[in-house]
Amino acid sequence: MIRRTLLCAVAGVIALAVFDARAQTFEPYPFVLLGGMDKVTGNVTSFTVAVGQAQAFGGLEVTPQACRKTPPEEPPESAAFLQIDDTTMHERVFSGWMFASSPGVSALEHPVYDVWVLDCLSASQDAASSE
Repeated sequence: MIRRTLLCAVAGVIALAVFDARAQTFEPYPFVLLGGMDKVTGNVTSFTVAVGQAQAFGGLEVTPQACRKTPPEEPPESAAFLQIDDTTMHERVFSGWMFASSPGVSALEHPVYDVWVLDCLSASQDAASSE
């Protein structure tokens, strides 16, 4: 009896989670706008990187493999799949999805640098600001 009740409760929770989940549609973008901080100096900067291209940030090399963003009619969310290598230690220190709305969910753990996703862009912010 207890086993059946427990099984029904678990099935109910799973069904509720499935039906309550908000399906978001993500569209691909060619550029990712990142924020970065040098924890030693306290300098904070933002920089744009093309998907598939590596960009140096201090002693790190940041390579976005994908950037996805919800359309305007859905709740705002930007996410990027980043690979981050520490060039001084010659090792990968992060590989995974980062979300703009929840930077702490999947964060880079590095003693000197912080990197986070700000937005996905259709054009490089550097090129857009020079026009």
